[in-house]
Amino acid sequence: MRIAVISDTHLPRGARRVPDACVDAVRGTDLIVHAGDLCTAEVLDWLESLGPPVKAVHGNVDTAELRERLPEALEFAADDHRIAVIHDAGPAKSRLKRMRLRFPEANAVVFGHSHLPLHEEAHGFQIFNPGSPTERRRSPSHSFGIADTSSGSLEFRHIWL
Repeated sequence: MRIAVISDTHLPRGARRVPDACVDAVRGTDLIVHAGDLCTAEVLDWLESLGPPVKAVHGNVDTAELRERLPEALEFAADDHRIAVIHDAGPAKSRLKRMRLRFPEANAVVFGHSHLPLHEEAHGFQIFNPGSPTERRRSPSHSFGIADTSSGSLEFRHIWL
Protein backbone atom coordinates (compact mmCIF):
# COMPACT_ATOMS: atom_id res chain seq x y z
CA MET A 1 0.00 0.00 0.00
CA ARG A 2 1.27 3.45 -0.94
CA ILE A 3 -0.10 6.39 1.05
CA ALA A 4 0.24 10.12 0.33
CA VAL A 5 0.71 12.04 3.58
CA ILE A 6 0.01 15.77 3.57
CA SER A 7 -0.84 18.46 6.08
CA ASP A 8 -1.27 22.18 6.53
CA THR A 9 -2.40 23.10 3.02
CA HIS A 10 -4.13 26.25 4.34
CA LEU A 11 -6.24 26.80 1.22
CA PRO A 12 -7.58 28.89 -0.34
CA ARG A 13 -5.18 31.75 0.26
CA GLY A 14 -4.46 34.17 -2.57
CA ALA A 15 -3.03 32.45 -5.64
CA ARG A 16 -1.55 29.61 -3.58
CA ARG A 17 -2.26 26.07 -4.73
CA VAL A 18 -0.92 22.58 -4.18
CA PRO A 19 2.08 22.12 -6.52
CA ASP A 20 1.52 19.91 -9.58
CA ALA A 21 4.27 17.51 -8.48
CA CYS A 22 2.39 16.87 -5.24
CA VAL A 23 -0.97 16.47 -7.00
CA ASP A 24 0.52 14.01 -9.51
CA ALA A 25 2.13 11.94 -6.75
CA VAL A 26 -1.06 11.92 -4.68
CA ARG A 27 -3.12 10.66 -7.63
CA GLY A 28 -0.80 7.65 -7.91
CA THR A 29 -1.37 6.42 -4.36
CA ASP A 30 -3.84 4.04 -2.74
CA LEU A 31 -4.85 6.46 0.01
CA ILE A 32 -4.52 10.15 0.92
CA VAL A 33 -3.99 11.10 4.56
CA HIS A 34 -4.35 14.77 5.50
CA ALA A 35 -3.29 15.77 9.02
CA GLY A 36 -5.42 18.91 9.29
CA ASP A 37 -5.51 22.60 8.47
CA LEU A 38 -7.16 22.13 5.10
CA CYS A 39 -9.16 25.29 6.01
CA THR A 40 -12.39 24.78 4.03
CA ALA A 41 -14.71 21.94 3.04
CA GLU A 42 -14.01 22.76 -0.62
CA VAL A 43 -10.39 21.70 -0.11
CA LEU A 44 -11.52 18.36 1.32
CA ASP A 45 -13.93 17.95 -1.62
CA TRP A 46 -11.08 18.70 -4.05
CA LEU A 47 -8.82 16.12 -2.35
CA GLU A 48 -11.59 13.53 -2.58
CA SER A 49 -11.97 14.29 -6.31
CA LEU A 50 -8.35 13.26 -6.99
CA GLY A 51 -9.26 9.57 -6.88
CA PRO A 52 -7.75 7.75 -3.91
CA PRO A 53 -9.85 7.55 -0.73
CA VAL A 54 -9.13 10.28 1.84
CA LYS A 55 -8.65 9.97 5.59
CA ALA A 56 -8.33 13.33 7.34
CA VAL A 57 -8.58 15.06 10.69
CA HIS A 58 -9.47 18.67 11.37
CA GLY A 59 -6.88 21.22 12.39
CA ASN A 60 -6.95 24.36 14.49
CA VAL A 61 -7.78 26.73 11.59
CA ASP A 62 -10.41 24.59 9.88
CA THR A 63 -13.96 25.87 9.45
CA ALA A 64 -16.86 24.74 11.61
CA GLU A 65 -18.14 22.69 8.65
CA LEU A 66 -14.86 20.76 8.47
CA ARG A 67 -14.86 20.25 12.23
CA GLU A 68 -18.28 18.63 11.87
CA ARG A 69 -17.13 16.40 8.98
CA LEU A 70 -13.73 15.38 10.34
CA PRO A 71 -12.61 13.93 13.67
CA GLU A 72 -9.89 15.38 15.89
CA ALA A 73 -7.96 12.10 15.66
CA LEU A 74 -8.35 8.77 13.89
CA GLU A 75 -6.67 5.38 13.50
CA PHE A 76 -6.76 3.02 10.55
CA ALA A 77 -5.12 -0.13 9.24
CA ALA A 78 -2.64 -0.05 6.39
CA ASP A 79 -1.97 -3.67 5.57
CA ASP A 80 -0.60 -5.09 8.85
CA HIS A 81 0.14 -1.67 10.38
CA ARG A 82 -1.96 0.77 12.40
CA ILE A 83 -1.55 4.47 11.69
CA ALA A 84 -2.99 7.21 13.90
CA VAL A 85 -3.53 10.76 12.67
CA ILE A 86 -3.82 13.96 14.72
CA HIS A 87 -3.19 17.57 13.79
CA ASP A 88 -1.27 18.89 16.79
CA ALA A 89 1.03 16.43 18.56
CA GLY A 90 2.13 19.05 21.08
CA PRO A 91 5.60 20.26 22.06
CA ALA A 92 8.68 18.58 20.65
CA LYS A 93 9.95 17.51 24.07
CA SER A 94 8.80 13.92 24.75
CA ARG A 95 6.54 13.96 21.67
CA LEU A 96 7.40 10.43 20.58
CA LYS A 97 6.71 9.03 24.06
CA ARG A 98 3.52 11.09 24.44
CA MET A 99 2.12 9.90 21.09
CA ARG A 100 2.99 6.29 21.98
CA LEU A 101 0.96 6.63 25.18
CA ARG A 102 -1.96 8.35 23.44
CA PHE A 103 -2.16 5.78 20.60
CA PRO A 104 -0.99 2.50 22.20
CA GLU A 105 -2.25 0.30 19.34
CA ALA A 106 -0.63 2.35 16.57
CA ASN A 107 2.66 1.61 14.84
CA ALA A 108 2.94 5.24 13.74
CA VAL A 109 1.38 8.65 14.26
CA VAL A 110 1.07 11.20 11.46
CA PHE A 111 0.69 14.82 12.55
CA GLY A 112 1.05 18.36 11.26
CA HIS A 113 0.60 21.83 12.76
CA SER A 114 4.25 22.97 12.91
CA HIS A 115 4.84 22.78 9.13
CA LEU A 116 8.25 21.30 10.01
CA PRO A 117 9.01 17.96 8.38
CA LEU A 118 9.96 15.36 10.96
CA HIS A 119 10.45 11.61 11.14
CA GLU A 120 11.42 9.96 14.42
CA GLU A 121 11.43 6.29 15.35
CA ALA A 122 12.11 4.37 18.54
CA HIS A 123 11.41 0.75 19.46
CA GLY A 124 9.35 0.10 16.33
CA PHE A 125 7.12 3.18 16.80
CA GLN A 126 7.27 6.18 14.45
CA ILE A 127 6.02 9.75 14.33
CA PHE A 128 5.90 11.59 11.01
CA ASN A 129 5.15 15.18 10.07
CA PRO A 130 5.07 15.64 6.28
CA GLY A 131 5.58 19.40 6.45
CA SER A 132 3.42 21.46 4.10
CA PRO A 133 3.25 21.48 0.30
CA THR A 134 1.99 25.09 0.31
CA GLU A 135 3.30 26.97 3.37
CA ARG A 136 6.82 26.05 4.44
CA ARG A 137 7.25 28.62 7.24
CA ARG A 138 10.65 27.80 8.83
CA SER A 139 11.23 24.66 6.77
CA PRO A 140 13.84 24.99 4.00
CA SER A 141 11.33 23.77 1.39
CA HIS A 142 7.75 22.71 0.81
CA SER A 143 7.15 19.01 1.34
CA PHE A 144 4.75 16.12 1.74
CA GLY A 145 5.27 12.48 2.52
CA ILE A 146 4.81 8.97 1.23
CA ALA A 147 4.20 5.95 3.43
CA ASP A 148 4.80 2.53 1.88
CA THR A 149 4.02 -0.94 3.19
CA SER A 150 5.07 -2.96 0.12
CA SER A 151 8.21 -4.31 1.83
CA GLY A 152 6.17 -5.60 4.76
CA SER A 153 7.35 -2.78 7.01
CA LEU A 154 5.88 0.70 7.33
CA GLU A 155 8.30 3.14 5.70
CA PHE A 156 7.87 6.92 5.62
CA ARG A 157 9.83 9.35 3.47
CA HIS A 158 9.63 13.04 2.72
CA ILE A 159 9.19 14.38 -0.79
CA TRP A 160 10.79 17.80 -1.20
CA LEU A 161 9.15 20.23 -3.61
